[in-house]
Amino acid sequence: MPFDMNLVQRGARLRRSPFFEATQRYGAKAYTVYNHMLFPICFADLEEEYWHLVHHVTLWDVCVERQVEITGPDAFTFTNMLTPRDLARCAVGQGKYVVITAENGGIINDPVLLRLGENHFWLAAADSDVLLWARGVAVNSGLRVEIREPDVSPLQVQGPKAKEVARTLFGDRVLQLRYYHFFETGLDGIPVVVTRTGWSGEVGYEIYLRDGSRGDELWERIMEAGRPHNIRPTGPSDIRRIEAGILNWGADMTPENNVYEVGLDYLVDGNKRSDYIGREALQRIKAEGVKRKLVGIEIDGARIEMNATKWRAKVGGDTVGRVTSAIYSPRLKKNIGYATVPVAYAAPGTGLRVKMSGIGERRATVVPKPFVDPNKQIPKA
Repeated sequence: MPFDMNLVQRGARLRRSPFFEATQRYGAKAYTVYNHMLFPICFADLEEEYWHLVHHVTLWDVCVERQVEITGPDAFTFTNMLTPRDLARCAVGQGKYVVITAENGGIINDPVLLRLGENHFWLAAADSDVLLWARGVAVNSGLRVEIREPDVSPLQVQGPKAKEVARTLFGDRVLQLRYYHFFETGLDGIPVVVTRTGWSGEVGYEIYLRDGSRGDELWERIMEAGRPHNIRPTGPSDIRRIEAGILNWGADMTPENNVYEVGLDYLVDGNKRSDYIGREALQRIKAEGVKRKLVGIEIDGARIEMNATKWRAKVGGDTVGRVTSAIYSPRLKKNIGYATVPVAYAAPGTGLRVKMSGIGERRATVVPKPFVDPNKQIPKA
């Protein structure tokens, strides 16, 4: 039976994606709310979905990655002002993983940026109001830009067989697509943008639908192409993304964190010539050093389920930090996750105790992250 939406929704405030009816038809079992939209998070047991992602190919409705479109004569100058990455090094047809920074260096969002033209950008946003932030920045910027949410709805096709599915859909051209690059095309007349990106740590593509009225057509077209490869709809896999060292905005980082605390310092181009919001703050933070770090941890004992709150990380009887994400990895046969702790407790091998809601305290150890494929050879393959 389709999931009863009356359990989570009253009225029309929460939006539904162009693929919503398809997710109901294929048996979505649960939804959450993300960027003011309903987000299907599972169709079966989460571990079962994890193994299917690792061995086969999966289809995700990720329309909740709402796009912020920036156009106009000064769009490049404006967008380059939002991030410490140097967009002069981002060609048309290329994407970048970026951070949007506040004046104090805090992380407003960590979108995937696509450059569709010299002055045409999309930001695929995590769960925070980047549209309002960008419009607020634009008000007194003196720059000629238009900022809006376009009719764009992404799906992700992820897993080791994703390339074969993509080739069936788009031909051999898609096999030449480099990591974080994209092209615009049509699929049976359905306008799409196809990118070599994903949130899984596996080989993957995102297919951005540019006409929301054709969501059901695109969904079924992808499912048809994927049936010989055992495709199935799933939710995004927290198990796999934690193994891969992928962070979740709102859990592992918020505006209270900066890139140096969470290990995203590679997203700051130190030689960037043009100014950007938060530049002075980030330079000061780098020079002074941070007081806390996001580290990988392994938690002893029986398997755990995904934490619903930020568990306390303790040394002795004192709470020193918080566990932001934690889950059991069936591949590693370990409980793994991330914790924010003072730098004095951030070295690998450091012992902690984790206070888990409804379970009690367990021993934990700081370990390097990511836990699997540290050089990202899998998604780049």
